[in-house]
Amino acid sequence: MTRAGVPDRAGGLLPDRHPQGDFFLCDFFDAIPKDDMASMEHPLFSLATRPDRRILSYAHNGAEITVTPSVRGLATIHDKDILIFCISQLMAALNAGRPVSRTVHLKAHDLLVATNRETSGDAYRRLREAFERLAGTRITTNIVTGEIETTTGFGLIESWEIIRKTRGGRMVSVAVTLSDWLYRAVLSKSVLTLSRDYFRLRKPLERRIYELARKHCGRQDSWRVSVETLLKKSGSASPRRVFRKMLRDMIAADHLPDYEMLEEPGDLIRFRSRHVVIEPGTLPVLRPEALEEARRLMPGADVYALEAEWRGVWARTGRTRLRSPDAAFLGWVKKRG
Repeated sequence: MTRAGVPDRAGGLLPDRHPQGDFFLCDFFDAIPKDDMASMEHPLFSLATRPDRRILSYAHNGAEITVTPSVRGLATIHDKDILIFCISQLMAALNAGRPVSRTVHLKAHDLLVATNRETSGDAYRRLREAFERLAGTRITTNIVTGEIETTTGFGLIESWEIIRKTRGGRMVSVAVTLSDWLYRAVLSKSVLTLSRDYFRLRKPLERRIYELARKHCGRQDSWRVSVETLLKKSGSASPRRVFRKMLRDMIAADHLPDYEMLEEPGDLIRFRSRHVVIEPGTLPVLRPEALEEARRLMPGADVYALEAEWRGVWARTGRTRLRSPDAAFLGWVKKRG
């Protein structure tokens, strides 16, 4: 099994190019992968692998979106890795009590490693192209972020700037200024934790389907959705017949992190958590002081994600009676550190 509970037979996953013993480790790996809930819910990114210059329109349950490309084409779901990295860095800083701003300073190499990309010269060229697509793609929407609904137009990032280059011209450090719309989502903590194996998914549709499953399953055991609705929410341009075939291929491959997919009568797809779901009211209760101590032991870590993971371990290992849940939790955190 991988970290995310994906079967070892999952040959469709990219290799883990930069193995780390644990994604909670120091430096930029303190930042657990985070994604904003609005772009997980709605299709803002192209799933195409070639330049996509369509104008996309989407409306669902009161949310209206128009996505307009630049001459470089629409930002892709793989370009979104940059936003996930930036959001993750900001959330790690917020959780550690450090000041944040819309402008995120990052090292290009760190971004490539954290998102499981190659670090060749060509990878840096593709990274620059991704920055250009993110800055050039324009969104017009009334989606709520941070409990504020406004109809507005913006780029996925407001600007980006190479701060330092190597002698050969390769970017070393970059400053990225996020849109105010996305920054509000971060400040309101309207984000969800992703499996690191998200970055190992090869196909754009697999990444988009994982996002939807993660957003809608939450802590539920499963989420059931019609193929028609899934097609609409995914942003796929494929006909329903072709889309259904792609879903069946994903079911057969069974390498989606965190969730397994099942086809059900009535043209429905059900996503079921691979992890044990614990019934409310049966969880070990931790005091706020225990969470603060965990934050001190692992600076920058998402203590709530740690709490959820520890509870899952407790459930899978027999739900033993705990005389002191706080002590058991902190002992587990120390072993991880």
